[in-house]
Amino acid sequence: MDWSAEIETLSAHLVEHYVFPEVAAEVVKVLQGRLAEGAYADISGDEAFAAAVTDDLQSVNGDKHLRLLHSATEVPVADPFDAELYRAEVSLSGYGFTKVERLAGNVGYIDTTMFHWAALAGDRAAAAMTLVADTDALVFDVRRNRGGSPGMVAFICSYFFDFDYPTHLNSIYHRATDALDQSWTLPYVPGPRFGPDKPIWVLTSSMTFSGAEELAYDLQTRERATIVGERTRGGANPGTRYRVGPHLKSSVPSGQAVNPVTGDNWEGTGVTPDVAVEAEEAFERAYALALRHVLSLGEEGARHQVATEAREALAGLRGDLVEGV
Repeated sequence: MDWSAEIETLSAHLVEHYVFPEVAAEVVKVLQGRLAEGAYADISGDEAFAAAVTDDLQSVNGDKHLRLLHSATEVPVADPFDAELYRAEVSLSGYGFTKVERLAGNVGYIDTTMFHWAALAGDRAAAAMTLVADTDALVFDVRRNRGGSPGMVAFICSYFFDFDYPTHLNSIYHRATDALDQSWTLPYVPGPRFGPDKPIWVLTSSMTFSGAEELAYDLQTRERATIVGERTRGGANPGTRYRVGPHLKSSVPSGQAVNPVTGDNWEGTGVTPDVAVEAEEAFERAYALALRHVLSLGEEGARHQVATEAREALAGLRGDLVEGV
């Protein structure tokens, strides 16, 4: 099958939009070379073609945001982003929040799969943060989180800092404007804040990606959270999607994260955990650490019941994960 039109369209997207123009030129050479040697000739379906091209796109610098995507539904000609479909997907996915609860011992737990636009999911995030606001410690799970909106990351992080002193969390360099777009904690958020002092443990895995990595990296570099789990996937270059064909769209990074503390980001390296354990063991390790903190707060008065809960919960965890905590 002749895929030359799709390769030409994709190449044009790279040249015009990719955040690193010199890398874009190299990637275009790879694509054109693969096309010329017939690497795609025997591929008959859009999905298989997208997978093969994605491998070639990422072969130059390993940018995991740089992809050719297959779409089961037809990609609109005017705009490859289907806002109505996105809203439906967001609502059916729990707005990115799969579990929010108070664990035994007064430890908060939030499990997430995506950071959707704050305009759509901000009220759900506020509800989640309200539920855990009075807990003594928080376990924030991004092990299955695939990323999302930097605005939502800033919104959530705002609950973890003092409102009197705005904190610069991250910046994104945009090729189109040759400028940095800064991300700061917000002076106001709906509902109570978790606050700047209580401990937070963020759970990560090798699948944690993009915006979820930003949350972990932002909190780690500001010494606001302890990262527990595995090194993350390593994608720090946000971008936009463009129509390549009826069922194909490109994902081309046009920006680069720049952390104000390190001057760097997690692209290609991932976020390094402070406590390195297998992803499936991360929750129990972090929960054990949180329970130890709760017990350090004493058990006078109203805290007696909480301390009892914490001791019982700690006794129920795996011994090898609790030992040394």
